[in-house]
Amino acid sequence: MTPGRYVDGIRLETARRRLEDTEAGIEEIARTCGFGTPESMRRAFVRALAVSPTEYRRRFRTHPTGAN
Repeated sequence: MTPGRYVDGIRLETARRRLEDTEAGIEEIARTCGFGTPESMRRAFVRALAVSPTEYRRRFRTHPTGAN
């Protein structure tokens, strides 16, 4: 595995966790996980998981919005 692919994998895994476990917005997650833009993160999700970040969150969210 190349260093670039390793970094991409870590970014994707971190973004996945944040989508599942936080209320943070897509733009904030993209920026803090190193994607730079929401579009870059969307492309990475579609390439690796065949789903957009928004759809990923909808499917795998641990704590739905408004739940305590």
